[in-house]
Amino acid sequence: MSKPDLKPLLIRVAEALERLAPPIAPKNDLDSADAFIWHAEGDWLEPVQQVNRVELGLLCGIDRVRDILVANTERFAAGLPANNVLLWGARGTGKSALVKAAHAAINRAKPGALALIEIHREDIPSLPRLLSLVRGSTRRCVLFCDDLSFEKQDTSYKSLKAVLEGGIEGRPPNVVLYATSNRRHLMPRDMIENERSTAINPGEAVEESVSLSDRFGLWLGFHNVDQDTYLAIIRGYVAHYGLDVADDQLKAEANEWSITRGARSGRVAWQYIQDLAGRLGKTLG
Repeated sequence: MSKPDLKPLLIRVAEALERLAPPIAPKNDLDSADAFIWHAEGDWLEPVQQVNRVELGLLCGIDRVRDILVANTERFAAGLPANNVLLWGARGTGKSALVKAAHAAINRAKPGALALIEIHREDIPSLPRLLSLVRGSTRRCVLFCDDLSFEKQDTSYKSLKAVLEGGIEGRPPNVVLYATSNRRHLMPRDMIENERSTAINPGEAVEESVSLSDRFGLWLGFHNVDQDTYLAIIRGYVAHYGLDVADDQLKAEANEWSITRGARSGRVAWQYIQDLAGRLGKTLG
């Protein structure tokens, strides 16, 4: 009686085990790109070769906060002390656009000076692991969290506070955190009031909740722009992209566009420019 050929069976078993095994963790290389997205699942920094951004010179109406943020970022890139920054204010007013534009401008002047690492708000609890990963690197990193805020029953803000200032290791010297939010104190008023009503010492409870914002050394406020600034933003885009349109037509259409959107902001201006360029058959590359 001949022995059965076990080779096909062993191959199928090996393939099944390989499918069940966890994937090999990708290698993190902070020198592979100038921008990354942090994936908490797998502790992976995904390189981003082309960042979705606008040029720093096209951001109008935010000159003061622009200069403050750029100066802080330049000091950090030069190896000098710099602050964590909270950019707060109305939607669409250029908060995240400014962070990305400042990063690009500084890297253009000094290639490779900064790595921009975006961390999603839901991944904040994994922030200590990210800091451990970049702590030993010689590259300076701007951690960027867009639309940061906290809701009821959300306790992850406590881990953020510890990372920003209170942890035993402290913030690595090669890292700063830039966050954008629609709220100055990152939490809704009813959440703060709930802390007040359930605490033994209401004043201390509110201070505990509000003090998260205090961990950011710079608070930069953003507000909806007036009509002249709104039109200046649009004219800047028109000139930059070479859009051929009469100024009277541009002004009338842009004002109508803002009225239908119920606001004047950099985002509304950019949405109008996209519509205008599409009608003119022009690309915005």
